[in-house]
Amino acid sequence: MRDSRTETDSRFVALVTEAADAHAKQVLDGAASVTAGPVHHRKVMWDVGALVACCVNPGSALHGSERAAAAALGLAEYLESMQGPEGLFDGENLASPPDTAFTINDLCDAYALLNGTADPLLGKVAAALERIAVAAAQPLLHGGVHTPNHRWELCAALARLHRHWPDERLVARVDQWLAEGVDIAADGMYSERSAIYALYVSNPSLTAIGLELDRPKLLDAVCRNLEAIMGTTLPDGTVETVHSRRQDQRGTIDLTGFLMQFRRFAIARDRGDFAGAVAEILESPLADPARALTEILLDPALAGPVPQSVPSGPIRALFPSSSLAVVRDGVFYASVYGGSDYAEQGRIRSGLASNPTFLRMAGGAAVLDAVRLSRDFFGLGPFRSDGLRADDDGTLLLRETVSASYYGPLPDSSLRSDGDYELADEGRFSAAMDFARRPSTEVEMTTRLRVRIADGAVELTCEADPARVRQTLELTFKAGGDLTGVREASVTGCQEPEGNAFAYRCGEDIIEATVNGAAPGPAGTPAYHPGEDYTHLSGTDAIDGAKVHIPLGSHGPTTVLLKHRTASRTADSEE
Repeated sequence: MRDSRTETDSRFVALVTEAADAHAKQVLDGAASVTAGPVHHRKVMWDVGALVACCVNPGSALHGSERAAAAALGLAEYLESMQGPEGLFDGENLASPPDTAFTINDLCDAYALLNGTADPLLGKVAAALERIAVAAAQPLLHGGVHTPNHRWELCAALARLHRHWPDERLVARVDQWLAEGVDIAADGMYSERSAIYALYVSNPSLTAIGLELDRPKLLDAVCRNLEAIMGTTLPDGTVETVHSRRQDQRGTIDLTGFLMQFRRFAIARDRGDFAGAVAEILESPLADPARALTEILLDPALAGPVPQSVPSGPIRALFPSSSLAVVRDGVFYASVYGGSDYAEQGRIRSGLASNPTFLRMAGGAAVLDAVRLSRDFFGLGPFRSDGLRADDDGTLLLRETVSASYYGPLPDSSLRSDGDYELADEGRFSAAMDFARRPSTEVEMTTRLRVRIADGAVELTCEADPARVRQTLELTFKAGGDLTGVREASVTGCQEPEGNAFAYRCGEDIIEATVNGAAPGPAGTPAYHPGEDYTHLSGTDAIDGAKVHIPLGSHGPTTVLLKHRTASRTADSEE
């Protein structure tokens, strides 16, 4: 392994420096507007950090800039004025320890860059940052959190505070939190399963705690998560989020943000696969150059060369903690998801995995963003599997049983002359019906899906028992391509197959779909129904894109074969 302590990746350092300078100049030009109106304390600290990193970087165009130092001082003093009387910042929440911890973590790194500065203005910046940090230390020491990742963000802040202003009580509090155990599964997924929180909170926080307080097992956890991130990255460079329990479960996040995490551990642990991720990321613009520069200045080893890059090969992986299966081979990608919390929790709630997308597929530029199964069954919403099982031949099995009840009259012993019965939750809705005391008749439906993935194709077989309700497969393709073999459906904005085949094309990439076995179902094609959890609030979890609805039959299985091919390959074969 090359020695990063004596060598420098000068091209990488120059790239980071140039991009950080461009960002810092934008901050400098807009510094006056930041302090003129309502702004989040984290934004103010980010701007201070960007200016400080460039001011102290000898290679920066802003090195020694009096204007930049003065702007950093103005922002730091403004940040100090935003601090509450108890030493905490307000944001989305009042006097919030976790929100404050985010800002203190960035503050401590900026303060470390200013250590020993001879510049009078930067010395004043350091003094302002110190006042903020010292005021926040005690409330952070005794403060609480809301979510799993908050624990590690708070601990990272305590560890950094201890580095600059030693206090063994801070370390003891960190160890008290760590005694709960880091919420990471053997497959590398944190309990929140969130790529965005792994990127911005859990990974950097555990790394900081591990390095500051010499807790090497925490660094092992971060490496495991980065392996999972690599394993769930799509060919377009975005990370799978369908299984997340947080806000990103219906969004996307780019791999580029993980640059410095992969770089750190590629160098520290001689990981060629992580170096391959670094190489892939560097094909795109830097996501957070000021942060990258800060890390390089604080840890010069990160400016060293990475080991020989090992390109990623075909992946076929199962992540049991979230019931997610991933297959990737070149430009082909497919994920099958069965880990919704809905089966166990029976409700839609922040912090629960509830995305009803059970299949995604990509073939180069042709992207099938979501396959969902919607049905009209007592307003219970779309299919959400209660797990994922792999058969001996590799077939992936998804299953869900849903039920609803009809209630009979109350027994004589529970009758009330005033008709005033308990307001109770039935599981689907609430009513003053005293449901627990009533006899009931249950109606049940079980849906089974089988997914086979091989040779750039996905074969999906759906069957419900009984199947007398209206059901439809909704295929949502990424906007920007063209659909052929379809016609307008009865649902506004949706298409349906003209026959038993249709295709979606984006550029030279095509996803062909063939439908077999769909017998005529109940009259009418239902629109996507998100369930009463959403509709009673006039809400929805529907997603945007080019939609094709495939009605399912009232008996027997329906099979959809989805296959990727390229137009150029077809043209070559025709010649």
